[in-house]
Amino acid sequence: MKKGDMARKALKLASWTSMALAASGIYLYSNKYLDPNDFGAVRVGRAVATTAVISYDYLTSLKSVPYGSEEYLQLRSKVHLRSARRLCELCCANRGTFIKVGQHLGALDYLLPEEYTSTLKVLHSQAPQSSMQEIRQVIREDLGKEIHDLFQSFDDTPLGTASLAQVHKAVLHDGRTVAVKVQHPKVRAQSSKDILLMEVLILAVKQLFPEFEFMWLVDEAKKNLPLELDFLNEGRNAEKVSQMLKHFDFLKVPRIHWDLSTERVLLMEFVDGGQVNDRDYMEKNKIDVNEDLEIRNNAANYLPQISQLLNHVPRQMLLILKTNDLLRGIEAALGTRASASSFLNMSRCCIRALAEHKKKNTCSFFRRTQISFREAFNLWQINLHELILRVKGLKLADRVLALICWLFPAPL
Repeated sequence: MKKGDMARKALKLASWTSMALAASGIYLYSNKYLDPNDFGAVRVGRAVATTAVISYDYLTSLKSVPYGSEEYLQLRSKVHLRSARRLCELCCANRGTFIKVGQHLGALDYLLPEEYTSTLKVLHSQAPQSSMQEIRQVIREDLGKEIHDLFQSFDDTPLGTASLAQVHKAVLHDGRTVAVKVQHPKVRAQSSKDILLMEVLILAVKQLFPEFEFMWLVDEAKKNLPLELDFLNEGRNAEKVSQMLKHFDFLKVPRIHWDLSTERVLLMEFVDGGQVNDRDYMEKNKIDVNEDLEIRNNAANYLPQISQLLNHVPRQMLLILKTNDLLRGIEAALGTRASASSFLNMSRCCIRALAEHKKKNTCSFFRRTQISFREAFNLWQINLHELILRVKGLKLADRVLALICWLFPAPL
């Protein structure tokens, strides 16, 4: 890269940085969010500075090394790691929405470099914790009573902490043990401003790196974050899932206590269990964990094209892909990636959902029968494909596999 180009890009970076600070400052001032310990100058400045440092690192560190050489690849890996650590530190410092987005990025192991995904995965277990004073405040504001008026006992140490909330174990006055999910007090107020800030910064980075296409991530957060911040919506979804998965005897969805639940507080039946990615727990309880380096390396070569494609994918489809990312991460922890079970199970769910939708929109008995037949046939094809994958995994004789494939061709 020529020095003139470097100077122009550096000037452009400085200009966008100044514009981001000014725009965010004006917006926040108009909305009275200037508390430096909350969102204000410190919070915005931290995000802008981190973005600027990461961008400058990529612009300068690789400019004198031949592209594609062994030295280039080694140096690029170091830049990836430095940048991932800076991004992780930013997420931990700004908390809330930043951690939520960072967790999502950490699950994109088929899309982002390994240095990013491995570094950002720690955000799943290192989310900042709200103080008991803050927890008492949220419960008091939403339920209108103090903790001791509502509970016989309430554990100060949370069972788990996530980007948007944390869960405490408690006992009601009637003796029932419950799990109390309490939203971090500042998340709701900060979320829309966080998304605005991310949008400005992503646009700034795109000016420097035109192939950088991650606006789809911000668009998804805009739509889904308000839903995730509504715990009543989460409670309703829990009841839907409970009904949908009632045939799995090993799975228990906690019952919701609606009389003590609000948009920021969710009271649930307390149920002992194990982590969904704890293989030892699964094996100990006789749960079949079966109900990628090549992919990651190949995807990295086409990152700009993949990002551009995701930028035009409908938001509903992105939610499905995000769910699949999470399932892939769980399968990786359980060592079941080769079975492709997440894809197969999602395919089954999509087939059933589509068939149910079509049946609701027709009054014809013949048409409904036709839809049911097609649904059963498609599910049979998936079962057959799964059988073929398992046979391949067992490494049976090539002739036996060829015979099965000839007799029962797998679906495209």
